[in-house]
Amino acid sequence: MTTGPNPTSEPNRTSQPNPTSEPAATPGTGTTSGTGTTSGTGTTSGRLLTRLLPNTTPWRSSRDFRLTWTSGTVTLLGSIFTMTAIPLQIAGLTGSPLAVGAVGAVELVPAILFGLYGGVLADRADRRTVALATEVALAALSALLLVNALLGTPAVWPLYAAAGVAAAIQGIQQPSVEAMVPRLVPQDQLVAAGALLSLRWSIGGVAAPAAAGLLIATAGVPAAYLVDLATFLLSIALLARVRPVPSERDAEAPRLTEFLDGARYAARRPDLIGTYLADLAATAFALPTALFPFLAADLDVGWALGLLYSASAAGSLIAAATGGWTDRVHRHGRLVLLSAALVGAATAAAAFAPGVWAVLLCLTVAGGAHWIGDTFRSAIWNQSIPDELRGRAAGLEMLIGSAGPALGDLRAGGLAARQGIRTALRTGGLLCLGSSAALSAAVPALWRYDQRAYRSERAAPEDTTTTSAATTTEPSGPTTEPTL
Repeated sequence: MTTGPNPTSEPNRTSQPNPTSEPAATPGTGTTSGTGTTSGTGTTSGRLLTRLLPNTTPWRSSRDFRLTWTSGTVTLLGSIFTMTAIPLQIAGLTGSPLAVGAVGAVELVPAILFGLYGGVLADRADRRTVALATEVALAALSALLLVNALLGTPAVWPLYAAAGVAAAIQGIQQPSVEAMVPRLVPQDQLVAAGALLSLRWSIGGVAAPAAAGLLIATAGVPAAYLVDLATFLLSIALLARVRPVPSERDAEAPRLTEFLDGARYAARRPDLIGTYLADLAATAFALPTALFPFLAADLDVGWALGLLYSASAAGSLIAAATGGWTDRVHRHGRLVLLSAALVGAATAAAAFAPGVWAVLLCLTVAGGAHWIGDTFRSAIWNQSIPDELRGRAAGLEMLIGSAGPALGDLRAGGLAARQGIRTALRTGGLLCLGSSAALSAAVPALWRYDQRAYRSERAAPEDTTTTSAATTTEPSGPTTEPTL
């Protein structure tokens, strides 16, 4: 990593005395009014509101972060239309929960193999270029899905093929996209940046599934794929405006064996391993999206299918909209573990819920807990992993992040086919809750993780070779990473 100016940052960022502070003129924050008086009630309510609202400093101060955030949001909105359409198509063509759950199995191997390669590529190639090229490939895939849907009798196998190819492309793309973030914003804005990245998933997840369900019901599946294609074209135009984010390593051909360097680094960091396992527990056991078409049928509320898909995202959006408190939390590992436990408890509760509104409430709570866990996992990764390993570490994150939902769909679909929808929900939630408790006991390094240790280390001079016990949590963490 270079110690000079960040070429992707805004030119005037260094002139700001405090890049993380809100503008002094923000209404309701307790500043003096134009009449020279200050309202006590306004001050109190304004401060409370400021503490709850998300910190938008990275979005406002970094042009390239703003472009990548917007591009990713547009892509997500369209992709959710396809994510809704594919299981609905398979369910309509086959009528089998196992067939829908099998989509996850088809995605698993490509996600693992290409996620590993994508992590190595992110540390060798220009990360913006990788993200842009894969975005074009995903757009072409959406066009092929549209063609299949327009056939008189759509075939089932192209849906599985598209899911597998998309998983491979996303495996290449995601490590580069994630590894860009520490290069686009300074170290003290990484928590806020992670919260904003999670927020876009929440925004898309609330509006898009319901809109997709309505569009498919009124205009058919092809319309959903057409929307996805259009959003990819807009996203490509935005991403093309982002300045290059070149690798600082030699631009030689990447080798898959280089991934082992990232794996060895993670193995020396029990706290990192703990974040991966917590993510795996939450997604493999307590992310029951494959069950939603059949849960709607079990509850006899076909009209609520879009709401079931949106409920988790609604919870995430509520958590994100009131997530200003995340900047003031230092023990990130504890929030990762506690949020995973809450996801499991809420999912298990949904299995016992008597009606659709109670189920939606449980899924909303689980979604809020997912957002909290995602935000603090992202902060741990971006704060503590050296830039020269960030791509390969992101590949490992991609592997876990893809394997969890894929295995979860297969587990939930298979169990639901044998023992019923409610049993699959209840079992997954309890397994997630138990796994979180076990991780809390088995990985104390994650429970003790304190972001202030890594801030201190990154502020140290580059020639520092040792770190005192008072300023580090784990001896295997980075000690000489220069400040962004």
